[in-house]
Amino acid sequence: MSTQADRKALTYHHARVTGVRRITPHMTRVTFSASSFGEVPAGPPDQYVKVFFPLEGQEEPRLPPPVLGDEVLSWYRTYLAMPDDTRPPMRTYTVRAHRPAECEIDVDFVLHGDNGPASAWAGRVAPGDRVAFTGPHGLYKVPDDTDWQLLVGDETALPAIGAILEDLPPSTRASVYVEIGESSERQTFETQGSVELHWILRGARPHGDALLDAVRTAELPGGAPYAWVSGEAGVVKLVRRHLVRERGVDKRAICFTGYWRQGVSEEAASRESVRQIESGQLPTDDD
Repeated sequence: MSTQADRKALTYHHARVTGVRRITPHMTRVTFSASSFGEVPAGPPDQYVKVFFPLEGQEEPRLPPPVLGDEVLSWYRTYLAMPDDTRPPMRTYTVRAHRPAECEIDVDFVLHGDNGPASAWAGRVAPGDRVAFTGPHGLYKVPDDTDWQLLVGDETALPAIGAILEDLPPSTRASVYVEIGESSERQTFETQGSVELHWILRGARPHGDALLDAVRTAELPGGAPYAWVSGEAGVVKLVRRHLVRERGVDKRAICFTGYWRQGVSEEAASRESVRQIESGQLPTDDD
């Protein structure tokens, strides 16, 4: 029987910025250093962290007390109950690279002006700046009987897609569809896999429309796929629905995550999740 001391705790990594590099016109890579990063075990290539940013005038974010792992809901209540002028903005980001020997991680930030706390922070970040993290956690897990992989996402999924491609075993087949705003946002990846990478330009179309069309009309390989789909929540749902209903992909072979939701902040999404859990509501599966 486990005791309270045995339970995994939700702890913080207190990190400082040690490097900043622009990857594309609208994506910047930030390197963070924290002694605790050296103790983080290797995880799946899509592992993500919660990042806490300081408010204006603060050198580092003020955080609610850490809790034991099975009290995360209580932690969320405490975090969301903090006054607006003290609660640190929190956003979820992929760990693009983890170097435990150097106690470093890289995180790629999509830059979209000052209309969000993370983008605004990343647009003016400098070495020495401080943030805090919880995590990481990951979802990517390929079944043994998989013949090929399908990776689908938008800019926010690109860091995880890049990490997945660079981690592919030799000759692993993968079809990749990524929607970006303009051709200058394309990236290159070193991979041992056999990869078909399709860049889908959004142009003036609504977010996700071009990506959905590309997946729906794609000539995909035969055999048993493993699909990893992430990005805007509504688009992710539609891609998954297409794969299940029209392509016959087993639901259990699809890993899907709504990284963000059109018109909804992460704080608002967190409040809604807490409300649903407390009221006993469970997400419906209409596929």
